[in-house]
Amino acid sequence: MADDRELWERVNRGDTRAFELFYRENAERLQGFLVQLLGAPQAAEDVMQETFLQLWKRMNGFQPDGSLRAYLFGIARKQAAEWWRRRDPTREPGVEDTERPKAEAALLVGDAFARLGADQRTLLWLREVEGQSYAELAQILGIPVGTVRSRLSAARQELRLIWRGDRVVKKESA
Repeated sequence: MADDRELWERVNRGDTRAFELFYRENAERLQGFLVQLLGAPQAAEDVMQETFLQLWKRMNGFQPDGSLRAYLFGIARKQAAEWWRRRDPTREPGVEDTERPKAEAALLVGDAFARLGADQRTLLWLREVEGQSYAELAQILGIPVGTVRSRLSAARQELRLIWRGDRVVKKESA
């Protein structure tokens, strides 16, 4: 795939092949990230599609000196927050949990991860699962790199405390 500047220019010119390639390279990872944020695979699919649609419509918001993938994940994070705001509060909580993997280990890790606050889950997922760099995280979240480092450290410590059973954290919405 071309570098981000070239890709950005091709997509801005309406090159659907370039956009399709970018979609194929990033859709699965983006959906995994959104499932972690939203807890529901169908909602994640919907938000992912909205994210790519927004990217296609508004490519001019991307600064070619940054990572296009980080820009995409930043849009997705904002779309997920919007999904949470629109969500019906009377809806029965935990319905999505029936779709979680049945393996005991996955349930234990998922439970510990779910006890983190939404910001900490987002940060850990992007860094540890998606492999985003500190600079990309700073771009996605709109915060300085030093703040990314300190928040990651705090999130890791919180996860350790939860895993050992030393802490019960209330789950918050995005």
